[in-house]
Amino acid sequence: MTFLMRYLSIALTASLGMAAQAAVETTHAISLHGKPAYPAGFKAFSYVNPAAPKGGDIRLYDLGSFDSLNPFINKGNAANVTRIYDSLTTASLDEPFTRYGLLAEKIERDPDDASWVTYHLNPAARFSDGKPVTAADVVFTFDIIRKEGDPSYKAYFADVTKVEALDTRRVKFTFRDANNRELPLIVGELSILPKHYWEKRNFNSTSLDIPVGSGPYIISRVDAGRSITYTLNPDYWGKELPVNRGHNNFNSITTVYYRDTTVAFEGFKAGQYDFRVENRAKTWATEYNFPATRNGLVKKNAQPHQNSSGMQGFGFNLRRPIFQDVKVREALGLAFDFEWSNRTLFNMAYTRTDSYFSNSELGAKGSPSAAELTLLEPFRAQLPASVFAAVQPPPKTDGSGNARAQLLKAQQLLASAGWTIKNGKLVNAQNQPMAFEILLAQPEFERIVQPFRQNLARLGIDMRIRIVDVSQYVERMRRFDYDMTVVSFAQSQSPGNEQRDFWSSQAADTAGSRNSLGIKNPAVDKLVDHIIAAPSREALVTATRALDRVLLANHYVIPHFHVNAYRLAYWDFLERPATSPRYSLGFDTWWVNPQKLQRIRAAQGNRRQ
Repeated sequence: MTFLMRYLSIALTASLGMAAQAAVETTHAISLHGKPAYPAGFKAFSYVNPAAPKGGDIRLYDLGSFDSLNPFINKGNAANVTRIYDSLTTASLDEPFTRYGLLAEKIERDPDDASWVTYHLNPAARFSDGKPVTAADVVFTFDIIRKEGDPSYKAYFADVTKVEALDTRRVKFTFRDANNRELPLIVGELSILPKHYWEKRNFNSTSLDIPVGSGPYIISRVDAGRSITYTLNPDYWGKELPVNRGHNNFNSITTVYYRDTTVAFEGFKAGQYDFRVENRAKTWATEYNFPATRNGLVKKNAQPHQNSSGMQGFGFNLRRPIFQDVKVREALGLAFDFEWSNRTLFNMAYTRTDSYFSNSELGAKGSPSAAELTLLEPFRAQLPASVFAAVQPPPKTDGSGNARAQLLKAQQLLASAGWTIKNGKLVNAQNQPMAFEILLAQPEFERIVQPFRQNLARLGIDMRIRIVDVSQYVERMRRFDYDMTVVSFAQSQSPGNEQRDFWSSQAADTAGSRNSLGIKNPAVDKLVDHIIAAPSREALVTATRALDRVLLANHYVIPHFHVNAYRLAYWDFLERPATSPRYSLGFDTWWVNPQKLQRIRAAQGNRRQ
C-alpha cells in the first residue's frame, strides 16, 4: 500500500468515525417525532404560573379503599402514591409525546438508531432519606419490576434487553431492535425505586409501611383504607428545576376514600373535600344547586381538552363461548339505545364514541387510505369485509325508546349465527339459552344497564346484573372472571407499547394484563407492531387508523360515549394558571389562595375525615 493510499484509508476511517460520533446527541429532552417545543435552558412550561405561591392544605377523594402502598405489584388495592416518586423524565402536557429530564439531567442517543439510550442522572438527585439516586437504583428498579411487578410491566418493557449502570450516574438501556422509537422515551417514565430500601424487603407483598421516594411529596399520615396524607418535602431536591416550576404548590394533599359515589358527592357538598372531576352528566346538570354553589363558595367549570377519548363501553369477554361469534357481538350492540339514554339519562351531555381514538386525528375516517390498505391487505382473508369499506358509525335510533328497527336487525344477525327463539328464550342449536352476567363496581351504572337489559330481554336474552365492591371487582378482572363489564382503554396522542397490553395475543393469556377482552387476532398483533415501530407521525396515524378499523369491525366493545372537557367543581380557594395545557387537566399547577382558604374553611366548618 502506497503512502497516499494509507493516508486516504486513515482519513476515510477517521471521517467515518467522526460521522458516527456526530450522530450521537446529548439533549435535555426527546420527542417521539420531531423536536421538543421547549429548548435547553427554558425557564418553565408555558401553562404554569412560575410565581405560584406554595402553601395550603387540600383534600381530594377516591373511591373504594386501600390496603397497600405498593402500586407496582398485582396484589391488594394500592393507594395512588405517584406523588412520592420521580422518574428519569417528565412529560410536557402541551406536546403529544415529549419527555424532559427530571432525575436525568441529560439524555444521550442516536436519533437514527433506537436500539439504545443512555440517561445521565442529575448529581443533585436525592431520595427523601437524603441518599443519592444512582444508576444502580435505576437498574434495580427495572430488574425487580420486570421480575416481580404487575404483569403489565413485563409486556410494556418486553423489548428492553439490557439495563446497565455504566458508572454511578449513567445508565444505558439496550433494546431488541432499532425500530421501536417509543422505548427510549417510555423507559424514562417509570418511577425509580431506592435499592437500599427495597432490597431488604419483600417487594411482592402488600404493605402499609411508608416507602422512601424521590418525589416532591412524602407520605405523612396513613389511616388504613380511609385516607392518606402527602406533605410537601421541604428538602425536595428538584424544586428549582424548570420542569417543576409552578408545580407542586400545595403544602399537603389528603385523599379521602369513599365506598360509594353517591356518598362521595354528599361529602363534597358538606365540605369534606375540596375538588372533584364530575363524571356523571345528570349530576353535573341537575345536582350542583346546593347552598354552597348558590352562595358562590363552590365553582363549576368545564375545561376543554384535546385528548383522545379512548374507548369506554360494554366489553365482551371473548374467552366465553357465547361471545366468540362477531355476529352475536354486533347483535348485542344493537340493543344499546344511546340516543334514548343521552336524552333521558344524560341531559344530552354526551357524544357517542365512534372510534378507539375519538377526538383525535388517530381515529379511522371514511374508506381506508392507500397507506392503510398496504397494512391491511395481508390479512384480508382473516378480516371482516367492512374493514375495507367506509367506517360505519354506531347504530342510531330516534331517541324515543322504541328501538324496534335495531332489535329486528339484531334478531336477523342472531338467527344467522344459529340462535333462535323458543318459548320466549333465545337458544342455540344445543337448546342452550343465551344468558350471561354483567359485572359492575359502580352502582350508578345500573341505571344505564337496565334499559340495555330490557332490550336484550326483548330478544330473549337473560342478562343478570352483578354489583360487587371495588376490591372484588379488581380481583375478578385480574383473573378475567367476568362475562361482560364496563371496560375503558385510555389513549394518548402518541399510542405505542401499551397497545400490546391492550390487544395482543400474548397479553390475552397473561393474568392481570389489560387485554381483559381476550383479543387474539394476528392482524391486530401486526398492526400494534406497526404502531410501535412507526418512523414518523404520518406512519403512526396510518397504523392507528388501520388498527381502529379492525377493532371496530370485530365489535369487541359496545361503545359508550364521551365528553371533550373536564367537568370541574371546587371550593373557591383554589386558583389556576391563565393557560390550561392541551392534553391534561394540569391540577398540579393549581395553588391555594390563603385568604380565601380561611373563609372557605370557616364556611365548611373545618370538616375533616
